[in-house]
Amino acid sequence: MKKIVIVEDETYMREELEYIFQKAGYEVLCITDFGSASAAVFRYAPHLVVLDLNLPGKSGFDICMELKERSSCPVLVLTSRNHLNDELRALRIGADEYLTKPCRKERLLARAENLMRRFEGREQEIRLGELTLDIRTYTLYVSGSSVLLPENQGKIMEKLMMKRGGTVTKEELSSALWGTTEYIDENALQVNMTRLKKTLARLPLDGRIETVRGVGYRIAKGDAYGKD
Repeated sequence: MKKIVIVEDETYMREELEYIFQKAGYEVLCITDFGSASAAVFRYAPHLVVLDLNLPGKSGFDICMELKERSSCPVLVLTSRNHLNDELRALRIGADEYLTKPCRKERLLARAENLMRRFEGREQEIRLGELTLDIRTYTLYVSGSSVLLPENQGKIMEKLMMKRGGTVTKEELSSALWGTTEYIDENALQVNMTRLKKTLARLPLDGRIETVRGVGYRIAKGDAYGKD
């Protein structure tokens, strides 16, 4: 069953949307804590996000940007804001569809289904700047080139891209590579990191992975694959 997340602050509208999608056969999660909406979406891993723009505490524009920075999940904006500038802004920051309220349920369902068909199979992609990583195969795409990463390099790259310039600790990498944090093999970790850096050096990138002494590693901010 496909999963849909609804980010809507108006109770009546939220309940109506939930009913429409559930009746159409979808599993639905409604989010009302808008400050942590993006984190909740990442945990739930839906096939579609239906997002209002006028939200208390945090705008839908900000949530849309956060989602698109770390996920390929389609975002359908459903809002009462019917100005062209709002629509263009939403589309520029990554929204995949823009509908204004009120909206007939038939149109809403048709647009939602079309989006999910278009994005089918892309749920396992992480995008960061000019980089795209398919975490099913650990294929890394950049500027028309691609490379199939060995499993350990792929796991490291996945962690680094998910943090978007934040530091990935040695414990996090150890858990990803070997399923434990009880014993960190510094030498084995360094070997895998060195190999990944060499792989990236062969790609048309200006960016790099840098060491955060005593803590871990991160994608250097401002580099080609660390900016958006």
